[in-house]
Amino acid sequence: MTSSQTSKKQDLPATAWAVLGLLSFPGERTGYELKKWADSSLRFFYWSPAISQIYAELRRLEELGYAASARSGPEEARAKRRYAITGAGRAALAGWASDTAEAGPPVLKHGLLLRIWLGHLAEPELLRAMVGDHLERTLGELAAVREAMAQADDVPEWAFPALALRWSERQHLAELELGEALLADLAELDAAGTGTSAGAPAADRQGSGDAPTPG
Repeated sequence: MTSSQTSKKQDLPATAWAVLGLLSFPGERTGYELKKWADSSLRFFYWSPAISQIYAELRRLEELGYAASARSGPEEARAKRRYAITGAGRAALAGWASDTAEAGPPVLKHGLLLRIWLGHLAEPELLRAMVGDHLERTLGELAAVREAMAQADDVPEWAFPALALRWSERQHLAELELGEALLADLAELDAAGTGTSAGAPAADRQGSGDAPTPG
């Protein structure tokens, strides 16, 4: 491996390792197939990169010698390029997966909670509707997780992805519980008359000027 390749290896983002990880399972796959698999697995506990990003990472991985590709033959009506992991790629991926360095804390960017945080500018019924919509979406995601779990069931090569999906199932169940608790909290604020609406005078919505949390 050249010094340039070594530098690129050190700079690989987590997304590149995730794409290489998709290739580490048996079989060869097109970029489109990798995207479909990311949508039915990675997105439930990490994220699913855009198709353009997947192809960008595949090109990078090929440059490093971690992946190889070949075009389909004339037997297919439409030519496709299929990708596979190389021996060097599998060794590098195993080293990355076994790295004992801190993986970093999970990053939570909860769009609904950002709006709840600004609830003093919204009508109470609108906030409750937002939470209700969130619960419906979460139920849909939970169903998708369970469908992916069913597909991975009894497939020995997918034993560890199945563990990640099982964790995601628990996470979605916890999200439903948190959403129901949030609805109860909003109802309690409403009953106590503590909540304010967008129509309330600005002076009534302002506190002492201090931050509501330490720091």
